[in-house]
Amino acid sequence: MGRFWVSLAGAGFLLALLVLHSRFCASPVLRKFAFQISWRTKEIPYRLDVGWPKHSEYFTGATFCVAIDSLSGLVYIAQRGDNIPKVLVFTEDGYFLRSWNYTVDTPHGIFAASTLHEQSVWITDVGSGSYGHTIKKYNSFGDLVQVLGTPGKKGTGLNPLQFDNPAELFVDDTGDIYIVDGDGGLNNRLIKLSQDFMMLWLHGERGTGPAKFNIPHSVTVDSFGRVWVADRGNKRIQVFDKDTGEWLGAWNNCFTEEGPSSIRFTPDGKYVVVAQLKLCRLLLVAAPPVGSIGNCSVVGSIQLADQVLPHLLDVSGKTGAIYVAEIGAKQVQKYVPMNSYFPLFGS
Repeated sequence: MGRFWVSLAGAGFLLALLVLHSRFCASPVLRKFAFQISWRTKEIPYRLDVGWPKHSEYFTGATFCVAIDSLSGLVYIAQRGDNIPKVLVFTEDGYFLRSWNYTVDTPHGIFAASTLHEQSVWITDVGSGSYGHTIKKYNSFGDLVQVLGTPGKKGTGLNPLQFDNPAELFVDDTGDIYIVDGDGGLNNRLIKLSQDFMMLWLHGERGTGPAKFNIPHSVTVDSFGRVWVADRGNKRIQVFDKDTGEWLGAWNNCFTEEGPSSIRFTPDGKYVVVAQLKLCRLLLVAAPPVGSIGNCSVVGSIQLADQVLPHLLDVSGKTGAIYVAEIGAKQVQKYVPMNSYFPLFGS
């Protein structure tokens, strides 16, 4: 028995040395080892809701994106395919309500921006048809309300505004619109528009330096007035001041294997949820307070099944549940937070 305890203590001491060495000496082999060990000893703070949705047969295409209207308790899902409904509407409890297809060509990103007076759904369309290369606003029943861009014509112009494969958008509480334009097209841009669609600021150049992009794929805004962009091709997240567009910093230390494809915040603003497409993984990252962006610090992860390919995700502002659009598995899955980790999110 004495030998056992000596061996156990020695193993613990060796492990501690490996972790410290990997942290301070930047050895990639040891860093990988320490990372794997840390996850094996940490409980995942989310569980899969296997009962969502109630009827999965409505998924008939490749599910590219999902948006949560927490105010109305609705989930919007956009899928691609021939002769299928492009937009599906569920409740957050998983019940199917309706579908629609009008003027939707090839959806890529979706965002729900509802108020007490209006339920709005925005879709980025990357199709090559008569409705492609646009960003469109609909009501909850699929009636077209607004079109941004030049329908059916890709381009780089600003007056009139043109897009080429617009990836995603985010609409903040004031109605201002943040657009990442360039899912492999001509553009690599972050654009801010006012609620009446006037250009407020723009970062729009391909490159690896600050405020330059290589496939800006997802965008969100935090409660401190910072704009976060998943710069997928550059394997980093870039951060900007919401009002001025000033570059505030970047995270790249968490994405050496693969860049981020989607980014959202938990309702309390304490964590960033990031999807990595080919790794089939979700990361939970500590969000920095006001001030320095600092370095990326992963505090948890969810490893999905092989080849499900999580493309874009959204987080319920009411429950904190994560909804993941998986283009490989052709489904959307819901992950519910554990109350012991996130007591403020509700049940």
